[in-house]
Amino acid sequence: MNITEVRVKLLDNQPDKLRGFASITIENQLVIRDLKIIEGAHGLFIAMPSRKLCDRCPSCAGKNHLRARFCNDCGRRLRSDRGEHDERGRLRLYADISHPIHQKARDFVEGQVLVAYKEEVARSQQDGYVAQSFDDLDYDSYERADVVERST
Repeated sequence: MNITEVRVKLLDNQPDKLRGFASITIENQLVIRDLKIIEGAHGLFIAMPSRKLCDRCPSCAGKNHLRARFCNDCGRRLRSDRGEHDERGRLRLYADISHPIHQKARDFVEGQVLVAYKEEVARSQQDGYVAQSFDDLDYDSYERADVVERST
């Protein structure tokens, strides 16, 4: 596998452990967006793009996130024991959209993304730094939404 481009969007002053987003281009043919760069207990790691898992209301078949206590459509109370649990016994709330099949591939992708992240952090500390353009993505609104949440 040849990663031909890594783009990194830094997130400054985040209250949680999210440090940035990345997109990778493989062989100039395939782009994977929304990899999350996260500060974990043992250092930085990447999380692959994912989506929230949902289920259907038994009454109206409306779609609801697994943490929802009431149906978004009919208002019926939903069971709290819905969904699958992971190996630690916690409710699985997200599913990867794309992910490496083998640990060797995961380590390779993570290594490439984290090198690009560290380079972008170093560039961001230089005078006249201009962040990479992500016109095709909505990361700026993510930062604005976070600022609004923290100020309320």
